[in-house]
Amino acid sequence: MANKFGSEGSVNRLKEKEKLVVLIGPTAVGKTKLSIDLAKRFNGEIISGDSMQIYKGMDIGTAKIKNIEMDGIPHHLIDIKQPDEPFSVAEFQQLVRSKITEIARNGKLPMIVGGTGLYIQSVIYDYQFSDAPSDDSFREILEKRAEAEGNEQLHHELMQVDPESAGRIHPNNVRRVIRALEIYHCSGKTVSDYQEKQVPELLYNTAIIGLMMEREQLYARINKRVDSMVEEGLLPEVEKLYKQGIKDCQSIQAIGYKELYEYFNHRVSLEEAIVQLKQNSRRYAKRQLTWFRNKMNVEWFDMSKIADSIEFEKKFTEISTYIEGKLKIKSNT
Repeated sequence: MANKFGSEGSVNRLKEKEKLVVLIGPTAVGKTKLSIDLAKRFNGEIISGDSMQIYKGMDIGTAKIKNIEMDGIPHHLIDIKQPDEPFSVAEFQQLVRSKITEIARNGKLPMIVGGTGLYIQSVIYDYQFSDAPSDDSFREILEKRAEAEGNEQLHHELMQVDPESAGRIHPNNVRRVIRALEIYHCSGKTVSDYQEKQVPELLYNTAIIGLMMEREQLYARINKRVDSMVEEGLLPEVEKLYKQGIKDCQSIQAIGYKELYEYFNHRVSLEEAIVQLKQNSRRYAKRQLTWFRNKMNVEWFDMSKIADSIEFEKKFTEISTYIEGKLKIKSNT
């Protein structure tokens, strides 16, 4: 059935697409344990959908899964960058789409798990702009320029007029860069302007599972998680980056790092930094939920009453049954 996120197409079209599970939800809602259990049940491999878990040495503050917690399940896109290296939506999209194909070809079920909505959306949805204006002669000029001047030059020009699209489109995806420039040239509107009116297409046969929780319970879990991070050594982890001179870069904007940098810069006390960290984490969780509800077609599951193993198993069975029906697959049990 069609909705604002687009028709998922006919059954025949879905069968041609690679199967994919996407598990999303706010921080501290319980994605890690559930993702491992689902991966075991469906012979899956997990791709991190967290834009900060890519950085080496940023383990505690990003709630990076520990090796022992993986329980033998392969994880991808963790620890692939140094903290001073940039990382874009476009690069994430390219890496994840390639990894989905690789995992599927190996007979496994790819699963994206994480909370960075824009990054995940960039992977699973595609936008068509057939109704946007076009100019064949302008496009031909850009194609010749790309050959003569290189892809980076056109991507740089797109960054000047439509930075949001430039952030999502890899410089080597010349066709999309040119199309975005063409749309702007013809209409003065950015691709993002057109996306507001577009019906995006799911590129994969996708089961998008969202975990939610009663707000006060979620906020209590977030506060407790921050306290646990501090006990586990968040302070020395951030101090090490600070002493290495890792400053003014993308990674340090992550929640858990920017607050403690204020402490190391002697702008706030440690107690004030931790209070701010908890507050920013709660606000981020609220933004995450709002974003997912507005931007993605999610099947939501309430984790508020998961107080013991019996209740967890009931919810796990409910989610597993949904995946089986949605993707037309059978579990290992």
